[in-house]
Amino acid sequence: MRQIVLDTETTGLNAATGDRLIEIGCVELVNRRLTGRNLHFYINPERDIDAGAIAVHGLTVEFLADKPKFAEVVHEIRDFVQDAELIIHNAAFDLGFLDMEFQLLGLPPFRKHVASVIDTLLEARQMFPGKRNSLDALCERLGVSNAHRTLHGALLDAELLAEVYLAMTRGQNSLVIDMMDASAGAGPAAVAATDLSALRLPVLEPTEDELAAHAAVLKELDKASGGKTVWQEAAPLEEAA
Repeated sequence: MRQIVLDTETTGLNAATGDRLIEIGCVELVNRRLTGRNLHFYINPERDIDAGAIAVHGLTVEFLADKPKFAEVVHEIRDFVQDAELIIHNAAFDLGFLDMEFQLLGLPPFRKHVASVIDTLLEARQMFPGKRNSLDALCERLGVSNAHRTLHGALLDAELLAEVYLAMTRGQNSLVIDMMDASAGAGPAAVAATDLSALRLPVLEPTEDELAAHAAVLKELDKASGGKTVWQEAAPLEEAA
């Protein structure tokens, strides 16, 4: 499965009133693994940048003056995200700007080129209701270090979001992938048959307290993954009394 974690920076907050995209960062995941293949562009917006936006990302008209215009990089962006599942924090904002940029060039909307979109802000609100769910707040809550982040930057934020997304969705699926990868790398010798028929192993039955503790751990794992653990499909955990 190919996923692209995407973030943008813009001249302001409203694409409908003429604000433009000035930076895009994309980070590739394949089967929940960072591949090291990224895409990053600074873009000349051909207009002024709001002072409030500069305070957030630090990008100025002077810095962007010699950078490519969106029309010069649109095909590279489209090809990089083609048919992938996108992961975006507050997806409506970024997609609104990307759709607008594509429309200005007479192209089909940006989102028509991707398979689907996961909005991590919406996912976080379901997992952590009533709590702050900004990217910084999620980094702190999930143990993702953002100490090197002083200003917003599209590529840096996409890299942080990739780690946040993996932490938010870490569950049975990732355990299965880890086991499959380990088996694939071990080679034929690792699966050689061993005759265990002569062994007589004792069976230790768990106590009631151990069963309760095990159920509590499973419930916490299921909660942390947003109810996406594989075992839930076969036998949902009982609610704790």
